[in-house]
Amino acid sequence: MNGPDHEAREAIPGRTPRTPTVHATPLAAIASAVACPECRAGVVLRDRRLVCESGHSFDLAKQGYVSLLTGAATKMTGDTADMLDARARFQSAGHFDPIARATAEAVADGAPTGTILEIGAGTGYYLAAGLQAAPAAHGIALDVSKPAARRAARAHSRAASILADVWRGLPIRDHALDRVLCVFAPRNPAEVARVLRPGGTFVVVTPTSRHLGELIAPLGMVGVQTDKDARLTDALSADFRCTGSVTVEYDMTLDHTSIANVVGMGPSAHHAAESRSDLIAALPETMPVTASVTVTVYQR
Repeated sequence: MNGPDHEAREAIPGRTPRTPTVHATPLAAIASAVACPECRAGVVLRDRRLVCESGHSFDLAKQGYVSLLTGAATKMTGDTADMLDARARFQSAGHFDPIARATAEAVADGAPTGTILEIGAGTGYYLAAGLQAAPAAHGIALDVSKPAARRAARAHSRAASILADVWRGLPIRDHALDRVLCVFAPRNPAEVARVLRPGGTFVVVTPTSRHLGELIAPLGMVGVQTDKDARLTDALSADFRCTGSVTVEYDMTLDHTSIANVVGMGPSAHHAAESRSDLIAALPETMPVTASVTVTVYQR
């Protein structure tokens, strides 16, 4: 897979190549899907600002993202800069490339155009992979973390980055999107159902109970409940039907540096003990660690 800053250059088998529409900025390509977080009206892009008909205005930050967070400070705990640095290092080493490929295939399947929203996008790694597989699509990376929004703004030339809290409501117009992606992140099913067009797809990637299993006990990491997938399907059943699911499982060979990164990039970073480095040092210099996730596709 090419790096996230490069466009896909190879034709995708079984699909008719399309020439993507050229836009001055990624934000221009997706502005018609965005809703004002203050009044829910549509917005237009004017001079590096999103402006609604009521006059609410949101500037494009110099780092390339636009903040649509309004009101009191959010109570959501977003990823820190250190967590994102660790995640970027781990992802760039290729350890999760099989997961990214499976996710991209699910996102691009049968729909190479349109707009893809990733909720809790983090570094934008998975959205970039989806855009590589859908060369005429555009993307929105949404995250509540400002460091994440800054990183995601650089993830792909066809991805716009928005700072927003999914639990306050997505700043997206009704039925404006073709696909929504959520990888290891919180999701708001009612809001996803609202913003998806009828027949649109919601791709959800969740860890299985075997994911990183060799590290959980030795390092005191947060584990995954065995019924996670069943609870997810039940939570989405009111608005979505499951159309397919695949488990991606393989062994990674990780050294101490990679182990420190994988621990530091996820929820265990909030819970890790001060002695984590000593615990990692006690592990073998390299060891096999299981990557195991479920990629599930739901249809609106």
